[in-house]
Amino acid sequence: MTNQHKARAAFGRARKHHYALGAFNIDNQETLVAIVKAAKAKNSPCLVEVSHGEVQAMGLHNVRDMADNYKQEFGVELYLNLDHSPSVEAAMAAIDAGFEFIHIDISQERHNATYQEIVNETKHVVEYATKTGALVESEMHYFAGSSNVHKEAIDYDAVRATFTKPEEAVAFVKATGIDTLAASIGNLHGLYPVPKKLDLTLLDDIRGSIECAISLHGGSGTPPHFFRDAAKIGVTKININSEMRRAFRTTLEEQLKANPDEYAVMKLMGPVEDSIQHIVEAHMDVFGSTGQARV
Repeated sequence: MTNQHKARAAFGRARKHHYALGAFNIDNQETLVAIVKAAKAKNSPCLVEVSHGEVQAMGLHNVRDMADNYKQEFGVELYLNLDHSPSVEAAMAAIDAGFEFIHIDISQERHNATYQEIVNETKHVVEYATKTGALVESEMHYFAGSSNVHKEAIDYDAVRATFTKPEEAVAFVKATGIDTLAASIGNLHGLYPVPKKLDLTLLDDIRGSIECAISLHGGSGTPPHFFRDAAKIGVTKININSEMRRAFRTTLEEQLKANPDEYAVMKLMGPVEDSIQHIVEAHMDVFGSTGQARV
């Protein structure tokens, strides 16, 4: 069985048993190690994902190799996801590199892209993905926020304007043939001074309208009960990034302050990795994926 077939089976198990797989971004090797250690400790399947900027920083094939190396070393169920791929070409490159999951996000790069452009380019990626069997994810329009720590409050009037409408979801899934729809129900990228609120009634309506998997982007800073209920309703993938980035930076700053004469960076990274591992493990518990790995 190929990795892509195993990935489809993992999504199928999650859907059947009403839990979600965490999709955790990496900026570097230390973050990857923390995620893998969490997956081992919790016996949880998970996705490791890289955005276009992270791919440029680490290299597409390097990410593939590192993920495979740690997956084998620790004996974990782990898959790679290309997060917010800005172009058909970038998505195709990740498919060729063996990524199991591909998120094509035309509107992220081109906010003014038309609906038909998004459909056409997404469909192109779906067709190309048949080459390996990779699962393709997309959304109909631009998602709010950014993967950062924000100081401003959430403008829920603006966010609601981008909510996914069930009838539009049906049309988009039919037009593109995607495996996963990235839904907008109050989730948005980044951390904010106030907790996020998810419209679970809308999610239930979307779930009842389409057959494909549903993902939630912008999971950081969302109260756990929303995730538990979303997984029960039928969300299969939840993205976490900003919480991990904040933990990495703040813990590293604490280590640098506490050890001003230490120049062996590896000696400073243990607590940094631990802080990220703790966050990942906590989300695995909330998502319900703990104990669900099939290695």
